[in-house]
Amino acid sequence: MNNHSAIKELIKEFFPYAKKKLGFNKPVSIKLRTDNANCQNPLGKTAFYDPNNMSVTLYTMNRHPKDVVKSLSHELVHHKQNCCGQFDGTGAMEEGYAQTNDHLREMEKEAYLEGCMMFRDFEDSLKGGA
Repeated sequence: MNNHSAIKELIKEFFPYAKKKLGFNKPVSIKLRTDNANCQNPLGKTAFYDPNNMSVTLYTMNRHPKDVVKSLSHELVHHKQNCCGQFDGTGAMEEGYAQTNDHLREMEKEAYLEGCMMFRDFEDSLKGGA
């Protein structure tokens, strides 16, 4: 199984778990993207959520499948936040938004904590630990 196939399979297994755990009620699209220039940048993007289109873009090139799905977990928390109206009135999310906008910073903290822990719980459930 190639890396792209492994990522797709893991997403298919993880997504229903995440949707149930987060309880979001609107559809989200998930896009896998290979980007050589981004891959060459040590601080390139790993993923992002577009609240206007309710979509997650995951950069997959040269990444471990588990790492990609952990990024998805984080971005799905943002989708839940969007479904709950937390992005309303936040304005443009430009470079540095997590350092300059207190509300968006709190949303980032929630996505890091809840996303990482949700993926950890998912992984442990597969290994028989939870």
